[in-house]
Amino acid sequence: MDNLKIITATVRPGRKGPIITKWIAGKATYHGGFNVEVLDLKEINLPMMDEPNHPSLQKYEHEHTKKWSATINEADAFIFVTSEYDFNYPAPLRNALEYLFHEWNYKAAGIVSYGGISAGTRAYNSLKSDLSSLKMAPLYTAVHIPFFTQFIKDGNLVPNDVMEKSAENLLNELTRWNKGMKIIRENK
Repeated sequence: MDNLKIITATVRPGRKGPIITKWIAGKATYHGGFNVEVLDLKEINLPMMDEPNHPSLQKYEHEHTKKWSATINEADAFIFVTSEYDFNYPAPLRNALEYLFHEWNYKAAGIVSYGGISAGTRAYNSLKSDLSSLKMAPLYTAVHIPFFTQFIKDGNLVPNDVMEKSAENLLNELTRWNKGMKIIRENK
């Protein structure tokens, strides 16, 4: 079975990203198309890019980079769970992406965004664009959660029907795109 890595992007105190990540990870596990692993950037705690060589060279000197490289390399597909900060996705996610290059290539990526009135769609658009520059296939199909705190009850996300259907559509598309990207990776 293929490996899906779900990356939660927020690291600040009081963050709600892990609650949303827990929900989409549960949906992905139930969906059954992938082995699911959650990667929490707060726990991984990558320093600001500190490698002396360009990531495309894969000449990593630091153990944290080598570990991050191995973790991302074993993935077949991704879901990024991101909030919106100042019309963009959080800096720790940008940092985590820029540590590597080849490890991201030719892999499908879904996005779950959340925020206020915009539902994180500006972060989604920015992230989608950046993922393309890493030779990833970011999906058009996504989950956008507006005014997300209204869906959090007792530390759990309680989704509405639209969120449930969006998650199902995202996972179906991710499964489909993963099959195609796997063929591309095998023939590069």
